[in-house]
Amino acid sequence: MSSVPLLHLENLKKYFRVKESWGRTRYIHAVESAPLDIEGGETLGLVGESGCGKTTLGRTILRLYEPTAGRIFFKGEDITKVDMLPYRRKMQIIFQDPSSSLNPRMTVGEIVGEPLDIHRLAASRSERKERINALLERVGLNSEHANRYPHEFSGGQQQRIGIARALAVEPKFIVCDEPVSALDVSIQSQIVNMLEDMQAELGLTYLFIAHDISVVRHISRRIGVMYLGFLVELAESYELYKNPLHPYTKSLLQAVPIPDPDLTRSRKRTILEGEIPSPMESPPGCRFNTLCPMARKECTEAVPELREVSPGHWAACHLFG
Repeated sequence: MSSVPLLHLENLKKYFRVKESWGRTRYIHAVESAPLDIEGGETLGLVGESGCGKTTLGRTILRLYEPTAGRIFFKGEDITKVDMLPYRRKMQIIFQDPSSSLNPRMTVGEIVGEPLDIHRLAASRSERKERINALLERVGLNSEHANRYPHEFSGGQQQRIGIARALAVEPKFIVCDEPVSALDVSIQSQIVNMLEDMQAELGLTYLFIAHDISVVRHISRRIGVMYLGFLVELAESYELYKNPLHPYTKSLLQAVPIPDPDLTRSRKRTILEGEIPSPMESPPGCRFNTLCPMARKECTEAVPELREVSPGHWAACHLFG
């Protein structure tokens, strides 16, 4: 691998301003600390419960949301405050809900062809048509679908259209924002396999955001775990499942269903008790200390740093300080 990662985040933060009815202004700390390096050609999975900041982080990386603080480096270049149009060709996104991310007034051909028009990637109308047809065929559709509208397709087909649109500009990095969570299980495997095939063929790099930790395990080389804006653990996929360190990661893995009633009854589970803090009123210290069964005094006083506990395995927990 190159010594310079494809993507590097430095102290990246994203806060959303909330103005309350009586005039007071408060901030939602959606992303507080997510130090990530993503190497070219790899898939980094990102998991965590709803509201933990996964989607916000992905969109902030692409500057669909402007970062509150910190810097974003792509191939060693600081892109935090530059004009993003040239980088839109290199960095794309696949959205969670395909039906809401496709313009219902545009045909499939117009949707897939729009990036080609914006970046002037087709020299003629005939070349544009050829490229659109080739993109549709790559994602399992055909040229006849180009003249139809999004509502005429199933959810899985709509997501294929969204993937074709993302591929139109030949990007190197794609944020996959829960691309299979809105689809049937049988369709999920098709989409995931297609993403893996395209990665091998085109040399793509993915940030794969998902709720389903089993899907992330299948597609990712490394996995990061987020909790209320903080990256609390990062490790190789196999290592994270074999030896989870952070108490929150352990609780996530224990919640994954096992298709064996005997194993389900026999395995030990940690029941989390307490209140989930608000991202507007975070507790001092570690944000997980209100639920953590192993919390101690230090956990309520200082925010733990993400440290390398063993080679390639990082955790933000005072238990491993």
